[in-house]
Amino acid sequence: MPTPSRTLSYAAIWNMSFGFFGIQFGFGLQMANMSAIYQYLGASDSTLPILWLAAPMTGLLVQPLIGHYSDRTWTRLGRRRPYFLTGALLASAALIAMPNASSLWMAAGLLWVLDASVNISMEPFRAFVGDLLPSEQRQMGFSMQSLLIGLGAVLSSALPWLLAQLGVVSLPGEGIPRTVQLAFYIGSAVFILSVLYTVITTKEHPPTEEQKLLVHSEGALRSILTGLLEMPRTMRRLAVVQFFTWLGLFCMWLYFTPTIAHTVFGGAPGTPAYERGVEWGGVCFSVYNGVAALAAFVLVILSRRGISTRALHRFGLCCAGFGLLSVMLWHQPWQLLISMVGVGIGWATILSMPYALLANAIPAERMGFYMGVFNFFIVIPQIVASLGLGLVVHLVLKDSSLPVIAGGGVCMLVAALALSWVDEGEAKESEAAAAES
Repeated sequence: MPTPSRTLSYAAIWNMSFGFFGIQFGFGLQMANMSAIYQYLGASDSTLPILWLAAPMTGLLVQPLIGHYSDRTWTRLGRRRPYFLTGALLASAALIAMPNASSLWMAAGLLWVLDASVNISMEPFRAFVGDLLPSEQRQMGFSMQSLLIGLGAVLSSALPWLLAQLGVVSLPGEGIPRTVQLAFYIGSAVFILSVLYTVITTKEHPPTEEQKLLVHSEGALRSILTGLLEMPRTMRRLAVVQFFTWLGLFCMWLYFTPTIAHTVFGGAPGTPAYERGVEWGGVCFSVYNGVAALAAFVLVILSRRGISTRALHRFGLCCAGFGLLSVMLWHQPWQLLISMVGVGIGWATILSMPYALLANAIPAERMGFYMGVFNFFIVIPQIVASLGLGLVVHLVLKDSSLPVIAGGGVCMLVAALALSWVDEGEAKESEAAAAES
């Protein structure tokens, strides 16, 4: 199937990517606040990983099916847009309900709904950009996504802290703070409005004859199994990189905020010191996402100058690895921001470079399916972390979670090493073969 040949303007790329601002706004609130919400509801450090299990499990179940059906869907609204609009509506409802959870298992159930909804939006959105952009603009398109993801995450992660500075206060013993509640309500509105902007401003191409035939092809289960067996070699090798990358990220997301609230701020759940630590954790997440947004600008410039996608990604992973390792050195809140600069550079490349490598190595007519399958290598390490980290923290680390964050840094460095096995030239050859078919 021929790939799109018309070069698009920066404005068009911005419009087709803008929904990621809202998606990441909701995702950023989840990443920065869910561990703290669980602890406000009575969870211990050792039980946090199993409570997070809902998030990766939904990705494992939902992504390949959504990818399969989005490749085969043609409606008046288009091919991908029905999926990310439906996901946005469901996620917005979950964001409103989450800060009103009254028990641990209610919060865990809502996380399941929220993450499933984000998954329904996320990978069809990545395939949407791959569908509409010619191959030479895909790295720029995914870098634009990194920019918007960074902007959304900056605002969402810092929002509880900003609301506290504006005078929003919580009563002692109130449970989930009002700043967190209000931030989730704002996130709900931002999520749906951002996705609607892309739906309204960006149209999809009408289906080709090949895509029309795909609608009536083999069933979902058989298609998924066949696709897994036929994964391009570039994708299989990227899977190893993704596994260690996201294992490192999940170590950070699970434990960074409660760890610094305990160690740097000296607080326990329900105390003012702990609440200040949670708010500062959001600031730290905002900083790394802000750095990622700035780094995305640089990635666009460097990609236009022909610098290797693989080299850029390796540099980013090393920055993230050393950033997480350095968290163990600090004793003052401001020092943590130094670590977040490294994490932010890595996050910018994590959000764009693997997808740029992947999009040029997979069949265009199965873009949605393979983007969904690629998510396996994001959620499997998260499942491993959810099932195993709690035991490690409790039995090996004696309920000390700080070494887990350093372990996340080691995982990033292993991912940078594994990237050496990914042949960028092979991806370009696959792209050329797809263009000729």
